[in-house]
Amino acid sequence: MPTFMYEAMDSQGNTVKDTIEAASEKEANDKIRAMNYYPTKVQSQGGGAASMATPQAVARKRGGLSLSFRVKPKELSEFTRQFATLLDAGLPVVRSLDILQNNLRPGMLKDVVGEVKEDVEGGSALSEALTKHPKAFDKLYVNMVKAGEAAGILDQILSRLADYLEKAQRLKQKIVGALTYPIAVITIAAGILSLIMIFIIPKFEAMFNDMGLDLPIMTKMLLGMANVVVNFWYLLLLVPFILYGVFVGVRRTPQGRYYLDMISLKFPIFGLIISKSSVSRFCRTLGTLIQSGVPILNALAIIKNATGNAVVATAIENVHNSIREGDTIAEPLRHSGVFDDLVVNMIQVGEETGELDKMLIKVADNYDNEVDTLVGSLMSLLEPILIIGMGGTVGFIVIALFMPMIKLMEGMSGG
Repeated sequence: MPTFMYEAMDSQGNTVKDTIEAASEKEANDKIRAMNYYPTKVQSQGGGAASMATPQAVARKRGGLSLSFRVKPKELSEFTRQFATLLDAGLPVVRSLDILQNNLRPGMLKDVVGEVKEDVEGGSALSEALTKHPKAFDKLYVNMVKAGEAAGILDQILSRLADYLEKAQRLKQKIVGALTYPIAVITIAAGILSLIMIFIIPKFEAMFNDMGLDLPIMTKMLLGMANVVVNFWYLLLLVPFILYGVFVGVRRTPQGRYYLDMISLKFPIFGLIISKSSVSRFCRTLGTLIQSGVPILNALAIIKNATGNAVVATAIENVHNSIREGDTIAEPLRHSGVFDDLVVNMIQVGEETGELDKMLIKVADNYDNEVDTLVGSLMSLLEPILIIGMGGTVGFIVIALFMPMIKLMEGMSGG
């Protein structure tokens, strides 16, 4: 009988790793659940059936080079919404997957859905089939589907999951949209200034040298900057790539990522947007998981890395450890320093009334509205800052170039 390696969580939220003998992956999952464990990873050990292969092996076998990339969030949310609608209409899972695969555009998701359909036809549970494609379906997605299968409400769970994905995507689009305008303006302005430095300023410098003028400090500074741009333009082009490489290198280390995320939370307005969007993502994800029947300790373990911020993730880990020791969720959140009193008090009320999931969703909705307001404020603030910055730069160039001319004219009139 094949042997399966598994990772699971017990009722206290501790991770359990062991092996178990079973005829199939489905039977292995059933045996693990019978031991009051919540399976998070089940994998065939050695020469198991083809359906038990690791995600990497499946990708290689089926030519899944596209599996090195993730599915677009919008595409995944649309797929989830359509899947929920088909199941709600009474269609079986395999038939629903077949319809969805035929309607999808060629690409990674279409290939993945085809493979999932084959696995389900072969006897695997939907959640087990999804687990083999972590680049398309993350732990949050898989665990919500598991909860839906266990409770017999898969269509409702997928509908909630689609709501979550759509709201998360809208929030991301708003933040990206707010940053697009200033980045575009700064890029265009930098290009124009570079052209001025390379082609215009050197002509003025040659003219000033011919006249033998004693140049003011501002003019010398401008000419010096122009010389740097003309002589070392290739190095200046490398600077953004070097900075990006350093940023990525530092962010790959746990300590570096933590400090970078902490610094990002300190920025005016930007920090508030990052903080509130991270807390919103945490509350919405936790509320959706609890609503779907996932135990709170398992839910916290799943979403620890779903917030997108290492500082918030560390706070969630501390909350997880405190709850495992018998504490409530509100108190460790209060002492984390990340969640403000409004969030903590509303969660506390949710715990006391037994409606924690609904309260978490309300907190998320409230924070999404605050992020909308902050994004609008950011746009209103950035426009005058950019105008003043560009005006100041152009003014500096004009004054620096005309000061020697004015000095020359004053000398001529005095003579």
